[in-house]
Amino acid sequence: MSLVVVANREPLRQERGRWVPAVGGLATALLPVLERRGGTWVAWGEKEADAVPRLAHPPEAPRFTVRRLHVPAREVTGSYHGMANRVLWPLAHYFLERVELRRAFYAAYQATNRRFAEAVLEEWTDPATPVWVHDYHLMLVPALLRAARPGARIGFFWHIPWPPPEVWQVLPWTRQLLEGVLGADLVGLHTPEYVANFLATCRTLPGAVVDGQRVRWQGRTIRVEAHPIGIDTARFAQWAAEPRVRERARRIRRMAGTPLVVVGVDRLDYTKGIPERLAAWERLFERYPQWLGQVTLYQIAVPSRTRLPSYRLLKRLVDEQVGRINGAYMRDGWVPVHYLYRAFTPRELTAFYLAADAALVTPLRDGMNLVAQEYAWVTENGVLILSSLAGAASVLPEAVAVNPFDVDGLADTLHEVLASLADEPGRRRWDARRAALKERVAALDVHRWAERFLASLEGSPVTLAGASPG
Repeated sequence: MSLVVVANREPLRQERGRWVPAVGGLATALLPVLERRGGTWVAWGEKEADAVPRLAHPPEAPRFTVRRLHVPAREVTGSYHGMANRVLWPLAHYFLERVELRRAFYAAYQATNRRFAEAVLEEWTDPATPVWVHDYHLMLVPALLRAARPGARIGFFWHIPWPPPEVWQVLPWTRQLLEGVLGADLVGLHTPEYVANFLATCRTLPGAVVDGQRVRWQGRTIRVEAHPIGIDTARFAQWAAEPRVRERARRIRRMAGTPLVVVGVDRLDYTKGIPERLAAWERLFERYPQWLGQVTLYQIAVPSRTRLPSYRLLKRLVDEQVGRINGAYMRDGWVPVHYLYRAFTPRELTAFYLAADAALVTPLRDGMNLVAQEYAWVTENGVLILSSLAGAASVLPEAVAVNPFDVDGLADTLHEVLASLADEPGRRRWDARRAALKERVAALDVHRWAERFLASLEGSPVTLAGASPG
């Protein structure tokens, strides 16, 4: 059976005049599914959508279509840069002080969601085909599709944290957004905690009845399930085995010039905890000066949302921290922090993972965090230090859990981990935990995630309005 995928981001990108699969994220998970099943991916065509509204892929033997929506610039400003990035993103990550409530944002968000729903209805030629809607950009789409096709099978997946109902009370549009999501038959989130928070939020909706992990709403039954997403394990294993990647890893270690190497990989976003991490790195040298000249941090920060003033301020703060740490502790050619402000391909990141004795994955809040899984899967003798506030912590219990807000505690944990890695017997103590993490990452593989969700969606009974809810 074919499939309609609805997501804000396109699954293809232009490279040397050709359209090729995008790297990472949903494209990795769902392009193989669409190639097998056929169907359509509906997305915002960020560039030249008027000129190229549809793409057939693969071009030599098309298996599915990408419908590229043109969204007017003013609507993008209000819906994407406004409602999505300045309201829903900070709210879902518990940064209420960053939420900017503007009615113009919500009006633009409504218009964009209607635009997506209308495009889906144009492409959705077979009502028996399931539709899978993704993420916080498109919360209203499931209900819009349900109103047009009551008997359809619709799934929705939320890729970031779902906070408890008291957080949602900040928004004047929570009811409308929740009603939009409940247009789906199956709502997926990454962790049982997010499922519990979603169900608790549904209890605040007048007329909704929560029964276990089901919500009865308007004569229908909606199931809510945890489906933790994973990585493309086969692809990362292939990259990790490539001689040129392994040579690159050796060069990274030589450039560091220290016995131990630590890596951090993040988008430059206030949710990722980079300033707190750098503060802990600085505190490590203050409290444990024996590590001066013995360990190097590679901090990769991928540019993100650079048009927003808050993100430009964050970059300035991080730049200043790195400069202060390096200025205070640099000696004899050793640089405590190698700060790399640019994007890297997954293959390039694999070399950093192989080179690093430990990874610092310390977001202040995160829906899942795939860097944690990537490092745990690729590393051969390293230790994963992971924020307890990332969704990944619930599926990777063998990682070293830390509180990213506790700078002193993080510095102490770093010292303990580095001390354990300083000799071979200490390293061997991590072998069992490392092996267990690899087993967990293998089980979470992103392709299995997609198939599990779709199997659940397609196996779920649909109760039409007016019928007795199950």
